[in-house]
Amino acid sequence: SCTLTALPAAHRHRARPGAPMGEPTIRLDGDIRNWVLIPITVAMFLVGVLRHNVAKLLRGDAKVDLGALREAQAVIRAERVRNNAGYVQSLGFRQRRHFFCDKQTGVFSQKSTKLNPSQAMLSDPSMMTDMLKKNLNMIVPQMLTAAWVNFFFTGFVVGKVPFPLTQRFRGMLQRGIELQSLDVTYISSLSWYFLNFFGLRGVFALALGQNDLDDAQQMQQQMAMGMDTSKAFVAVKESLDMCQHEFALHVAERRAGRLLKKLATGAEKGDARKFANS
Repeated sequence: SCTLTALPAAHRHRARPGAPMGEPTIRLDGDIRNWVLIPITVAMFLVGVLRHNVAKLLRGDAKVDLGALREAQAVIRAERVRNNAGYVQSLGFRQRRHFFCDKQTGVFSQKSTKLNPSQAMLSDPSMMTDMLKKNLNMIVPQMLTAAWVNFFFTGFVVGKVPFPLTQRFRGMLQRGIELQSLDVTYISSLSWYFLNFFGLRGVFALALGQNDLDDAQQMQQQMAMGMDTSKAFVAVKESLDMCQHEFALHVAERRAGRLLKKLATGAEKGDARKFANS
């Protein structure tokens, strides 16, 4: 049976009909919903609204270097072409590689006009200031909110997902609770904070209109603007030149032919799959 000493205001119930033996359900006290679940959710939403307004105030009229942005996007696009080369035919891949790597007209054969990130910061100190403001607006509220949740609400079980999960999800859904006998489908208060942190982006987009709170997008933009394009041009050009293209459909046809031939000889399915993949 489950030991519930780490679960304040939680009570065991008789197992519901059809539930596995030895896994009693837990009825959570209504006070947990009123004083743990709802406050965390409301606090996360209010912090998000505050961050949105602070980001609008700190945005300013920063000038965007279109040339540097174009070069950074070209590097990202070339990486996508290389990673997904198998999904385009050979002619399309050769045209794309010619566009990027041609010795005369290729994008990566041209001299980069963007300054080195360290030189750009020295020439324009406001860039470093803007980056520091964005980082503070992104990190400080989340640190304070996480400390608040961890201090006041550690050890509570706030809900349960309505579908079965494997043990791999225990570390994600039951942070702050060291109770191996507890079913993995129950959610701890600290895990509920992280679920709100990643799951409220759609709510912010609906409630606030233009969403300035996508932390992953902000980090990608900062990495793109801080990219040393002169070195990136050389590295991406070499990787594209060395890429050996093979159309994925041809690979699938060849694998299917080998698999059918092996099965026609009376081989087992497992042996046929190993032969086709070899």
